Amino acid sequence: MRTKEKRAAEDTKQPPVRRRDKERTRREILEIAFAEFAENGLAGGNTDAIAARANVTKRLIFYYFNTKEELFTAVLEMAYAKMRIAEQDLHLEALEPEAAIRRLAEFTFDFDQANPEYVRLVTIENIHRGRHIRASKKLKEMTRPIVSQIAAVLDRGVGAGVIRPGIDPVELHMSLNALCFFSVANRHTFEAQFAADMSSQKARAQRRVEIADLLWRYVRNDQRAAKSAASKS
Repeated sequence: MRTKEKRAAEDTKQPPVRRRDKERTRREILEIAFAEFAENGLAGGNTDAIAARANVTKRLIFYYFNTKEELFTAVLEMAYAKMRIAEQDLHLEALEPEAAIRRLAEFTFDFDQANPEYVRLVTIENIHRGRHIRASKKLKEMTRPIVSQIAAVLDRGVGAGVIRPGIDPVELHMSLNALCFFSVANRHTFEAQFAADMSSQKARAQRRVEIADLLWRYVRNDQRAAKSAASKS
């Protein structure tokens, strides 16, 4: 039989505190903030809405990220990291130069098509003149692996005589991203102006092939190709 003192002690016991998984909570906030900023921009992004959807307090958001600007920067870092991590699995070094160039083009096109929120977020950061990326050392360092991969493919192709010399890997990366990015970022305005189909599965598949062809034609050694064709005639 419980004594009165024992019952009183048990009644005053607090329920066990459920500890948050800090990394999981932070990740959930970032995922929700990503959707919010991609839809409404930095100025229109609502931290109250982010807190409500993440089932946390706004104070906790600022505990992790200090300010709305820092949260936006962290979202950018997460978004770019997703693409950079995927790029590591391309294994371009295992492919012949032409196959590597085409694989790079197809991957970039597919990623942008599958992640329109990423495209919108990058567009929003451009509205802010890239100030968050410029201030993030992490974002700057993320670009090195893919540029190195492209440079290695170009070097191998030049050595094999199938790619023309003098191509800047950063310029090539820029040209490819411009082509793929446009297909998502400008899809609606281009369709409205020219009555062009850029959204159907057939149109996307055709554009994917065209971009890969364009990129390869740009880098290939036409003199080598011409000599090869002449020798076969």
